Amino acid sequence: MATVDIYKKNHRNEISDDYKKTQIGIIPKSWDVKTLSDIGEISSGSTPSRSNENYFNGNIPWVKTTDLNNSYIFETEEKITELALKETSLKLVEENSILIAMYGGFNQIGRTGLLRVKAATNQAISSVFVDEKEYNAEFVLHWLNAKRGLWKKFAASSRKDPNITKNDVENFPIVKPPYREQKRIAQILSTWDKAIELKEKLIEQKKEQKKGLMQRLLTGKVRLPGFEGEWKIKKIGDILVESLEIADKPDINKRITVRLNLKGVEKREPSAVEIEGATTQYIRRKGQFIYGKQNIHKGAFGIIPDYLDGFQSSIDLPSFDFKDGIDRFWFYYYFAREHFYKNLENIASGTGSKRVQPKDLFKIKIKVPPLEEQRKISAILQSVDKEIDLLEQELEALKQQKKGLMQLLLTGKVRVKC
Repeated sequence: MATVDIYKKNHRNEISDDYKKTQIGIIPKSWDVKTLSDIGEISSGSTPSRSNENYFNGNIPWVKTTDLNNSYIFETEEKITELALKETSLKLVEENSILIAMYGGFNQIGRTGLLRVKAATNQAISSVFVDEKEYNAEFVLHWLNAKRGLWKKFAASSRKDPNITKNDVENFPIVKPPYREQKRIAQILSTWDKAIELKEKLIEQKKEQKKGLMQRLLTGKVRLPGFEGEWKIKKIGDILVESLEIADKPDINKRITVRLNLKGVEKREPSAVEIEGATTQYIRRKGQFIYGKQNIHKGAFGIIPDYLDGFQSSIDLPSFDFKDGIDRFWFYYYFAREHFYKNLENIASGTGSKRVQPKDLFKIKIKVPPLEEQRKISAILQSVDKEIDLLEQELEALKQQKKGLMQLLLTGKVRVKC
């Protein structure tokens, strides 16, 4: 997507004279290494008192760490009022400012955003205005996103979750190519960002289409050509039978788990403190339906894939064989409608961590079409899933391409023509 000049190394693979070694690695001699404090003054915001209702629901964007998307920020979840600005220590942050999350552990620190509107921020965010004289704001954004792992060297806290400080932000290193080169690098990387964004939107559209299709086909609101007549009402207990095949030799290296949010069934890595044979384990077979008793209402269920045939789980992850006349994938899709599985929390029982027991699940009544209609419905939905899977693979390929490109461009291994 761009014309580049590549610095060459000599025949002994040594670094040529065009490079110099710095604290962040090897970069071109014409580049400098600065810190974020060299770009501008680092500041942070605050949170207006929640007890004063006159401070919120205004029209001034107020940025929290959850608003940071490693990209442009035009909107925020919450907005504050002019009164909040007037009566508190809050100040507006200028457009073209880079925002950096300081709190929230390794999953949050280093998250970024580039303001495209004037806004205030909370105390968990550092901001630095980029005036475009010596630094390009989009280049700074790409640099910080590429080097997010460096924050682990700065983070420290007496709490469980590590944080970073304003001083850490000020001292964070950043390379300084010539301004025109920064801008060109940012333009190239932004091209990939746009492609990634378009692919993500397409995936979301496909998922929304699938939701609508599931609702129509799995409830009988829309019937496929060639199928008529009423669907039979059956209890789930008429469809499933629990598998209670005890494992003679429990094996901590052959355990499975069910991920939340419909992420499916996968091998579970053994815990460092897990004891072999501490609890009874049950053999699980490919094609069985399996769910997590505590988290079924959070999408913890699925069909056991072929490669996990013969793996094991405890009674808290029960599995089930299907009776005759049921297509397993039709049943899975029926179950996977969000409003259906989330309502299963209402039948959870027990003290402490409540669980959905098979005996209670079995009592639920559902409408079941003839087997051939089930198969047609599941085939349509599986086809849509394959489309989504392909798009997600393409998305991952784009992200990997961008990652490799960032490594080349942001270190000067590949130079761009300006």
